[in-house]
Amino acid sequence: MADKSIFIAGHRGLAGSALLRHYTRLPGWRVITRTHAELELEDTAAVRAFFAQERPTHVVLAAARVGGIHANRTFQVEFLLDNLRIQNNVIEAAADFGVAKLLFLGSSCVYPKHAPQPISEDALLTSALEPTNEGYALAKIAGLKLCAYYRRQYGRDFISAMPTNLYGPNDNFDLEKSHVLPALLRKFHEAKAAQAPAVALWGTGSPRREFLHADDFAEACAALMDSYESDQPINVGVGQDVTLRELAELIRGIVSYPGEIVWDSTMPDGTPRKLLDVTRINALGWKARIPLAEGIRSTYEWYLKNSPGK
Repeated sequence: MADKSIFIAGHRGLAGSALLRHYTRLPGWRVITRTHAELELEDTAAVRAFFAQERPTHVVLAAARVGGIHANRTFQVEFLLDNLRIQNNVIEAAADFGVAKLLFLGSSCVYPKHAPQPISEDALLTSALEPTNEGYALAKIAGLKLCAYYRRQYGRDFISAMPTNLYGPNDNFDLEKSHVLPALLRKFHEAKAAQAPAVALWGTGSPRREFLHADDFAEACAALMDSYESDQPINVGVGQDVTLRELAELIRGIVSYPGEIVWDSTMPDGTPRKLLDVTRINALGWKARIPLAEGIRSTYEWYLKNSPGK
């Protein structure tokens, strides 16, 4: 069956590029992509013209303005407005131009800051969000609710998945904008190259985080596109977490950095813990396969081949 076409919005990003690798290998799919230069997803008219021309049967909305704690805290307006524009345009066009199935990618930060651990999907909107990334979280909550409303009101097969922290090839290693794992990889790599005696890291190292390889996530998304139909978001994670201190030590070992780690406890820690309850997706038959150390090692190898100056 070759009449299935999938538009992967955000195919150059971490999640999107993993989805592109996955669907390119699957028989029977025509994969549609557009770079940011080719299609500005914040431009309503351009998005509608694209859907009118290409008529994808399936859509994965992996495009978003994303960043780490520093970027989220500094640019709340942009994180809220830009993400609302992107997702409203794509979801509405998908509905209007007859897309058979759409998967909206959210984030674990949609859940309350002090949600019971592990966080079940039912924790959504039960208490306050983490203030440092509230703008981004509110946009994602609006997106998953819009998908739920389209399903209830118009019968559209739109679903939402909430991934935990992703990492892997094509991650963002910009220290101003990146998430914690790629930032640590780069910091230790550069400290080793400079023979620096120590690496300074934000916070206490006590927060716990869960990390899922992007290729595992892509497989989960494909499984959800095949079999998940619900107006409730579904978590995608590993089901286990590590402290940031443990993560830093693991990465230091993989990079072979001999210096010490200095924790700056005057800087914010962020949410104390964000472990997702993955009972629902595990019940569908999907489980993460790639162990953390193995995934970090392969990600570091990718970084060494693709980092600036290579």
